[in-house]
Amino acid sequence: MDIKVLGSLAVREQGVSVVPSAAKPRQLLALLALHADRVVTVPTLMEEIWGENIPRSASTTLQTYILQLRRKIATALDADPLRDAKDVLVTQFGGYLLHVRPGQVDAHEFERIADSGRAAYDVGDYRAASDLLGRALALWQGPALVDVRAGRVLELEVLRLNEERTAALERRIESDLRLGRHAEVVPELRVLTARHPLHEGFCAQLMRALHRTGGSWRALEAYQHLRTALVRELGLEPSHALQQMHQGVLAGDLEPALHPAGAVDGRV
Repeated sequence: MDIKVLGSLAVREQGVSVVPSAAKPRQLLALLALHADRVVTVPTLMEEIWGENIPRSASTTLQTYILQLRRKIATALDADPLRDAKDVLVTQFGGYLLHVRPGQVDAHEFERIADSGRAAYDVGDYRAASDLLGRALALWQGPALVDVRAGRVLELEVLRLNEERTAALERRIESDLRLGRHAEVVPELRVLTARHPLHEGFCAQLMRALHRTGGSWRALEAYQHLRTALVRELGLEPSHALQQMHQGVLAGDLEPALHPAGAVDGRV
C-alpha cells in the first residue's frame, strides 16, 4: 500500500486508489493512514468524525464506514488471492489498524529523513544536513491532507506536520547559510518572508543572507517590513535577538548578523 498525506490524500493498493469520495469515510481513512501500523482507538475515530456530538448510532455507523473502506481495498486486491481486506485494515482490540510495510507512508519517510538531517546538523555536517533535509522536504506536495475535512484529531495532526515542515525548512536554509550559500537562498527567503510576514526565523535568515552578499540596506528593509507587520497585527516589537541583529547590520558588524543568538535553534 502506498500512502501519501503530505499534500492531497492518496492511498493506493496494487496501484488502485482506495480513497472514498464521501467526507466522513475519507476522514476515517486519513486518520488511519496518518497512524499507519498503529492502532487508532474507536473513541479517537469517533471524536474525529463527530467531535463532541457523538450520536447513539455512532458504533454502527463507524462499522459501516470500515466496511466501505474494506470493500474498496478488496476491489484493489482482486488479483491477489493471498491477501484479504481484513489483513490490510485490521480489527484490533479497541480499534483498527491500517497495515503497511516500512517506507510506504510519505509522512513517516519525511520524519525519518528529517531526523537524520537534524542529527547531521547537530554534529556540524551541514552539507549532509542540507541534502537530507532537502530530500525530506521534497516529499511534500502541498499542505498536509489539504483535500480532507479535518476534525479535532486530524486538525492537530495536520498542525504538527506543517510545523515540522517549517522547522525542517528553517534548518535546511540554516545549513545552506553555514555552507556560504548566501546568494542562492535569497530568492527562496524572499518568497518565504512574503508568505509568512510575521515569521522572525525566515526574516533573520534573509537579513543574514542579504547582509553577507553586500545588501545591508535590503537587510534593514526586511527588518522594517517584519517590525511593521508585528506591530500592526500583534502590537509587538521584534524579539531581542532580532533587534540585536538589526543593530549589528546598522553598525556594520558581521558577527551579530551572521551568528545571532538563537539562530541555530530556529528561534529568530
